[in-house]
Amino acid sequence: MAITLQVNKQSHTVDVAGDTPLLWVLRDVLGMKGTKYGCGISLCGACTVHLDGHAVRSCSTPVSSVQSREVTTIEGLADTETHFVQQAWQEVDVPQCGYCQPGQIMSATALLSTTPAPTDAEIDAAMNGNLCRCGTYPRIREAIHHAAGLISAKGVGQ
Repeated sequence: MAITLQVNKQSHTVDVAGDTPLLWVLRDVLGMKGTKYGCGISLCGACTVHLDGHAVRSCSTPVSSVQSREVTTIEGLADTETHFVQQAWQEVDVPQCGYCQPGQIMSATALLSTTPAPTDAEIDAAMNGNLCRCGTYPRIREAIHHAAGLISAKGVGQ
């Protein structure tokens, strides 16, 4: 089945079954390895991407449900204002092993797009379900606050 996707502002036509998880289309068909496989049942958040700006788990999203919608992966963030989150991640030195970080960053950017100055409780709620085996949660929260400050200082999104 030919399915046309908009991924990172580029059109891609793929020949896959409609029930194929978006994660596998991104990784195996399109070669975008930034989005990670973690659990396969939407519990860990490693596979988080944006669908029309909202954080979704790509491991449980059938590719047929994303036609004519905009998919943004970790590879696509650098071209948008959300790169401030990646900058904050580096400045705060968030990653330890780094495996979960693409999903963490995608969830954080979705949060900051709707809540530009989140409280700790709002961060915890938005990031709930993004698991980090290394336990970098305090640095993740710090980086989100830092990214909010960077975005505010640059006047982005206002």
